[in-house]
Amino acid sequence: MADTSKVIAEFFGDETFPVEWESEKEKNLFWVYDDLHCPRPVSPMYEDIAGWWMTCDHMFRRFGTPFASDWIAKVVNGYLYTAAVPCDPDMAVPAKEFGNVYYPRVPADDPGYAGKIGPYLGAVLPVYGANFPDWWRDRLVPEMARNLQYLEDKIDKWDEIPLMEWAVILEDGIDILDRHWKIHWMLNFAQLSATLALRGALEAAAGEITQKHEEILGRLQNSASDRNWDAIALLVELKNEVKGDDVLKAAFASEAGAAILAALKGTPRGQKFLDEGLSRYQREFGWHAVWSHEFIYPSRFETPEPCLDVIKGYLDSDYDSKPIVAHLKEDIKKASVELVEGIPDGEAKDKLIAANAINLRMAPLTPDHHFYIDQGTHQHVRVVLICIGRKLVEMGVLTEPDDTVYLKYNELRYLMGDPENFDAKSIVAERRAERAKNEAIRPPDFIGTATESQLQFPYLNLWGFPEKLHYDTETKGRIEGLGVSPGVIEGIAKVVSSPAEFDQVKQGDIMVCQMTNPAWTPLFAIIGGIVCDAGGMVAHPAVMAREFGIPGVTGTGVATREIKTGDRLRVNGTDGVVEIL
Repeated sequence: MADTSKVIAEFFGDETFPVEWESEKEKNLFWVYDDLHCPRPVSPMYEDIAGWWMTCDHMFRRFGTPFASDWIAKVVNGYLYTAAVPCDPDMAVPAKEFGNVYYPRVPADDPGYAGKIGPYLGAVLPVYGANFPDWWRDRLVPEMARNLQYLEDKIDKWDEIPLMEWAVILEDGIDILDRHWKIHWMLNFAQLSATLALRGALEAAAGEITQKHEEILGRLQNSASDRNWDAIALLVELKNEVKGDDVLKAAFASEAGAAILAALKGTPRGQKFLDEGLSRYQREFGWHAVWSHEFIYPSRFETPEPCLDVIKGYLDSDYDSKPIVAHLKEDIKKASVELVEGIPDGEAKDKLIAANAINLRMAPLTPDHHFYIDQGTHQHVRVVLICIGRKLVEMGVLTEPDDTVYLKYNELRYLMGDPENFDAKSIVAERRAERAKNEAIRPPDFIGTATESQLQFPYLNLWGFPEKLHYDTETKGRIEGLGVSPGVIEGIAKVVSSPAEFDQVKQGDIMVCQMTNPAWTPLFAIIGGIVCDAGGMVAHPAVMAREFGIPGVTGTGVATREIKTGDRLRVNGTDGVVEIL
């Protein structure tokens, strides 16, 4: 039957943010502004071929979820909104791109499906939780690494490959995206299983989960050995190389990455640093951008300036990751001991220890899956599109290589198949202008209808829901959010929206931004605290804030609008309150 639970909030559009609705059923869903992955207006190509929601039906089918059957997208005024479709045939929403196929993909003649499939989810989840780290290490990472290397091999010789062979490589890239995101959702549910099992074992052993337990559980989600730390270690190594060389230090005396790059290119020693040191970082760790999902933003593989900004920051603060990693490793050990303190020996304690062992093996997979999938796969496919764009620029039918991302998938194929008879330039110019116009819009946190039942969807905590619906957004000088990393700090705000502003962040600043992803991780080494518009307890800024031991508040919805660079802030990462002093 249709969702008849209590309506908590609703928004169907207004003059400042008009919304066109396809149906009443569409209006009845709870659509969340996806500032977690795509906080800026999305490109047509991303929406067409690379949306993270495109494999969600596979996830819900594979696991037999009773709480949702799919996750669908709607682009409104350029901004991405997504909604979970309840596992109920009466809530089916027409899926235009699939003709007569309707969501959800559950038996239309079986209204009791959700109740009957639930036990399957409960029975199968522990299998993923117990085994996935081995599958990841032995089978899935090698598979993904081979796929990405295949694309890199093509990219390295882009000028030798004819246009229509690139068309085939793009199809391969789309297939790789599809496969890697199916792996992504397997991992997410395996992590969910491990987390739920640990909480369940703790509650069974201790009788209840206290606030102290919550703090311990948060510490046990941290990782001291993963691809994030590997990337930071290499940047520290490059920083130390600069520190020990007068010629390199002189180049890094410049304030910004572009000037540093020019200075390095001006000396043989500097050029060697770029060719050997920095290129090593770009080749292994450069496959991410300021917003890694979207195709619009260049990766660090393509642009060295953001890498140089980070190295300069590390040089100025003489940052070294080794003591932090050592402290983090020790803290995880201590948290594992504290987890079982006061619990008598016996079966319940043994189960708790076993559940934590699985949880600790899963923890590094959070940053690692970003490395291979959210960052790596999307940015490899972006560069494939750029290689195609270069060919089309040479042919005179596009102006810039990244014009390809402003075309839709089939529009690009029309152009490649018949370059002389498809006016791509005018389409791209119109889309670029439209995107620039949309940049000025402030999208609301949600559209549609928030009901009690829809707010129980497990993944909504990534965006800070349902808590975000009840925050105080009216009190001047006070911003409420989700306290994701405990502690209180006062400092100067630096509002950051792009890599061009990374060099403005100095030691001890409080970084204020819409959201972060692994491209931002090196900045956590120098900031004193973080405040984000988006995100929940397990979003990237929350995890990084806890790992680096700095106060953090996420999910505010308004921080970048209310806070200005230079404001003095007091950030309470325990209570989730930010005061503009």
